[in-house]
Amino acid sequence: MTDLSASAPTPAAGLAALEARVRQDLSWLELPAKAWTVSRTQDGREVLDVAVIGGGMAGLAASATLTHLGIRVRAFDRSPAGFEGPWATTARMETLRSPKQLTGPALGLPALTFRAWFEAQFGAAAWEALDKIPRLQWMDYLRWYRQVLALDIRNEHCVEQIVPRADGLVALSMKTPDGPQTVLARRVVLATGRDGLGGAYLPAVASKLPRHLWAHSSDEMDYTALRGKRVGVVGAGASAMDSAATALEAGAASVEMLIRRADIPRVNKGKGAGNPGLVHGHPMLSDEWKWRIRHYINAQQVPPPRGSTLRVSRHANARFHLGCPIEAIEPHGDGLRVHTPKGVFELDFLIFSTGFRIALDTRPEFAAFAPQIRYWRDRYTPRPGQEDQELADSPDLGPAFEFIEKTPGACPGLSRIHCFCYPAALSHGTVSGDIPAISDGARRLGQGIAGLLYQEDVEIHYANLEAYAEPEVFGDEWTPAP
Repeated sequence: MTDLSASAPTPAAGLAALEARVRQDLSWLELPAKAWTVSRTQDGREVLDVAVIGGGMAGLAASATLTHLGIRVRAFDRSPAGFEGPWATTARMETLRSPKQLTGPALGLPALTFRAWFEAQFGAAAWEALDKIPRLQWMDYLRWYRQVLALDIRNEHCVEQIVPRADGLVALSMKTPDGPQTVLARRVVLATGRDGLGGAYLPAVASKLPRHLWAHSSDEMDYTALRGKRVGVVGAGASAMDSAATALEAGAASVEMLIRRADIPRVNKGKGAGNPGLVHGHPMLSDEWKWRIRHYINAQQVPPPRGSTLRVSRHANARFHLGCPIEAIEPHGDGLRVHTPKGVFELDFLIFSTGFRIALDTRPEFAAFAPQIRYWRDRYTPRPGQEDQELADSPDLGPAFEFIEKTPGACPGLSRIHCFCYPAALSHGTVSGDIPAISDGARRLGQGIAGLLYQEDVEIHYANLEAYAEPEVFGDEWTPAP
């Protein structure tokens, strides 16, 4: 009997073959397109067509799309190479929430999908046996995605200020490994993630507590420091479960889940709404329908993954306290006393898993333009009962995800900054941060920017059209009749 395993390709060989397939697919599709934009310099310095801020999944998809469209793009990320986004840093789930078969940032290229990458190394049988994608394996895939597409990403570049200018450029002041640097670009894409236009949401009481006694679930933190401690976790979403489980696995003496709601959400309404009609139709909906859909999903809340919840409940020293909102917190000795309708909890450490907020005014890099942005609160008043702070704080965006001035003419160049992160959801739907439709969002963004760049230089492109003189017929192909 033949031993088939002896002739099976090694993971390295399988991946090399897949990379060759990616290159072949791009060649067949004539991608990237030939460069066509008008090169510019300013005071002897290079001007990028597009600068992308962020090298995580959204930044990768945006950079790849723009590159394939023949646009000169460079991305900048504050993290070391291979640690962009939350996957290998602040994320604590064991696996992704999304179904494994979603194509993510593949941009319509089958060989660029996670499945193709996985099967090339581990085979089809392993794919069939896989339940959900392990978190760190997803990060390995994104590292490969960047490498196989040869994307231009500069790591350890921290943007300190973004200034739109009246001369058609945007200036980016950055800290880099080589010292301070200013980059000029015609367009800037903010691909800065879930908290990209603000930061962690914290209840007001947190600001009054000693900082060493609490953390937000998105903070970088060594959970082994919680060994032997009484830990409280505020919230019942995915990040709450992941934080609680990580604390328990690190040896916490106990974990009290302090859950405001009387029950944990059971149904993911956003998943039920996911279809191509909504992906492509959301931008065309009326303001009322956009708000109504997003508010309903917000109000229903997303349930924590079953696996993440079981990861907590398998520990006998984990307790779920439903209908248990926090009424007050006070320091007590070396710990905290947390007052709730279910009694007072004596804790050594508290983790707030309370989500994120949109607050550009709190980010110094946005100070030059944040006050000039038009937000949804400036243009839409929801029906009674549909009030929603997250939606009210969301920026009102144009068709290419561009910011719009609250007062026309008050901030020239503002529309050259494009919001390709979660706060775009009300204007564009969930196409700029989540795995299911990230490719659709990247293509919408890229095509919109391509059109804007062409429109700005249409006189030059028309002159090039007039000057084009490569003959296809030479006059010797026929003989005129007498």
